[in-house]
Amino acid sequence: MCGISGIYGVENLDDPGAIVRKMCDTLAHRGPDASGYFVDDVVALGHRRLSIIDTSAAANQPFYSADNNLVLVYNGELYNYVELKEQLSDFNFTTSCDTEVVIAAYQQWGIDFLEKLNGMFGFALYDKNSDELYIVRDRVGIKPLYVSQKGQQIVFASEIRALLSSGMVRRKVSPDAIVDYCRYQTVHAPMTILEDVEMMLPGHFIKVSDNEITTHQYWSPATTAASPPATEADAHKEIHDLMLSSTEMRMRADVPFGAFLSGGIDSSVIVGLMAKITNRPVSTFSVTFEENKFSEAPYSNMIAKKFATNHTEIKLSVNDFLKELPNALASMDHPTGDGPNTYVVSKVTKESGITMALSGLGGDELFAGYDVFKRMLSLNNKRWVMSFPKGLRKLGTAALRLAKPGIGSEKISAVLANDYLDFEYAYPVNRQVFLDNKVASLMNRDSLPMNSNQQYLAEILSYGKPGFDLPWLSKVSVAEMGTYMQNVLLRDTDQMSMAHALEVRVPFLDHRLVEYALSINDSLKYPHSPKKLLVDSMGDLLPREIVDRPKMGFTFPWELWLKNELKEFAEKHLEALGKRPYFDAKELDKMWQKFLAGKVSWSRLWPLIVLENWMFANEVE
Repeated sequence: MCGISGIYGVENLDDPGAIVRKMCDTLAHRGPDASGYFVDDVVALGHRRLSIIDTSAAANQPFYSADNNLVLVYNGELYNYVELKEQLSDFNFTTSCDTEVVIAAYQQWGIDFLEKLNGMFGFALYDKNSDELYIVRDRVGIKPLYVSQKGQQIVFASEIRALLSSGMVRRKVSPDAIVDYCRYQTVHAPMTILEDVEMMLPGHFIKVSDNEITTHQYWSPATTAASPPATEADAHKEIHDLMLSSTEMRMRADVPFGAFLSGGIDSSVIVGLMAKITNRPVSTFSVTFEENKFSEAPYSNMIAKKFATNHTEIKLSVNDFLKELPNALASMDHPTGDGPNTYVVSKVTKESGITMALSGLGGDELFAGYDVFKRMLSLNNKRWVMSFPKGLRKLGTAALRLAKPGIGSEKISAVLANDYLDFEYAYPVNRQVFLDNKVASLMNRDSLPMNSNQQYLAEILSYGKPGFDLPWLSKVSVAEMGTYMQNVLLRDTDQMSMAHALEVRVPFLDHRLVEYALSINDSLKYPHSPKKLLVDSMGDLLPREIVDRPKMGFTFPWELWLKNELKEFAEKHLEALGKRPYFDAKELDKMWQKFLAGKVSWSRLWPLIVLENWMFANEVE
């Protein structure tokens, strides 16, 4: 895990080497172990290294081919480098690092080698002979990669702040991105909060040459689902074997490593499998709270005891959190309504001597762990409702809102107000923080751009598209992975863990497991009990107390804090946001007063507070 940066098209720059060094200095927290640079008449590349596999200086980057014609800067890990080395037996390897395997694989198979990689990565590979540069992002979008293009010049980096430090990118927000942020507490790729910056889409690569810049897709979850299993027993065995293989690959490291343990099903499965694979105690870390109703300590302690882990419990008080909040916000590379929780657990994990940790992220998305799976399945079974005239449907939803006021009733009303109940129209409402009528009033706009989630789903899951024939619950998985997981969970995990130079690996997002899970019919995955397919596939690995426990989620007691210790902080930032041209100050104040009166959730306000804090800190217009 590292940080990369670079520029293609340096001819008109006075000192491209100085620019790329400045970009890398901004990424120093991602890679404290080494730095390196390459500059010629075409490109400038920079790298900051966090040493995980082969910690010797021989594995530092940029990494060169034996003939010096290929130059590579790589962020992430290639987990199947051992297996690929066996296929590249004619290659004379000089290190034991995974980076050298990337060079060798490209020399052997050309750009098609991407289909052979099992890992998380954002990398740039420059071919001096052809003056061609390949910029690549991993299949699922675990590692971020941002680009800004102006004509035939392209600048890229692992973080937006590195792009800003180059002086080549305007500090100007995108009006459409602000709308997306208000809808979803994030901005969905390829958009970012900045007008001139895009986030590369997962499973894509950019080919840059003197003549053109082209983007290519090499993987999509909607088109690569495996053949469905013949029996339920087959599904259980294959899921178990893939989970075991994925976890074992992600335990390959030359530094101390551990796992995040919440005591939920997903993290408990990872810890249980790690304990099976190794004969040494696994180091585990969990966050607990002084406020007992937020604490998952009994469950994480139960798993730690069952698998005899070396367990560290991070007990937080309000004062502990308030002390770390400014640092967490300062570590935020892209604004988001989530993230400080990962910052805190990553900090203590790193301070305990751990450089790499495994996480249960992705289990809910693959195995129908969220309530949205039940809601979408129920909606699909009630398509007959759309046979009623729209006016009658509106009367029914008005009565529902009156009888049961709240965001849930508002979302049902928004779905039934559509002309269609197709997946791409119904799903996007589920994750919205603010519905469109509220966004329009907050921003004082008469019209809004197309919903980013709807646009994404229309491109991959609508009639005639590659994913149209996927099982219904697999469609929900694809939607969750391509929206909330990629643009909130994975981005937050990367920026908050890398703030402490901690690498986080996610076994549930091995592409082999993703492809297999998406092939499984709804009848085996139906969420009538928590992630039944996953639990049954693990046999007796987990105790029933973990399987049957109520789902709590990994959150902080924000409402208490925002009404007390964080009240002044919140009011200051909401007032500042109201002075910006995109927001209506009166609407913001009205919402704050409703929150204080207990009529609006803290989760509606916090993303707006964070947005203002980020724009101010990064001097963004």
